[in-house]
Amino acid sequence: MLAERCDYPIHLGLTESGTLERGLVKSSAGIGSLLLDGIGDTVRVSLTEDPVKEVDAARQIFNALGLEGQSGLKLICCPTCGRTRIDLISLSHRFDSAIRAEGLERVPVTVALMGCIVNGPGEAREADFGIAGGVGEALFFRHGEPDRKIAESEILPVLLDEIRKAISKTE
Repeated sequence: MLAERCDYPIHLGLTESGTLERGLVKSSAGIGSLLLDGIGDTVRVSLTEDPVKEVDAARQIFNALGLEGQSGLKLICCPTCGRTRIDLISLSHRFDSAIRAEGLERVPVTVALMGCIVNGPGEAREADFGIAGGVGEALFFRHGEPDRKIAESEILPVLLDEIRKAISKTE
């Protein structure tokens, strides 16, 4: 109601939302719902963490909502099921750690890590780079098109190499 009645900038934030994981969940729900309604001019994600992580958390919220000003890597991972044929949980954690360690989380690409050949190709086709897992291997997709099969042990190095190449093309 306030947003409709006044022309003042509106600041969104939850004070002391908690530790990184808990605070990100609370802030995503509270801030995200308002942003999706077009309410909010500035955002502060308040965490009991290093303040740099607050900025990263806010960026993650904007990326998840697909709002203007989106920057950074978008990761799509399947939830795993009985069809999953690669160690997707470990792969997704190693991928996330690797992109953060190399500062690649700010590269504006979409990566799909999919565990099977049933749903994987559809999701991977929507990504800049993606994989659809098979038994000990994966089909690698580049810009929505099947590119080649790679061994499970090569998935992470191949994806990281492709993201690094994407950086050099934008510089």
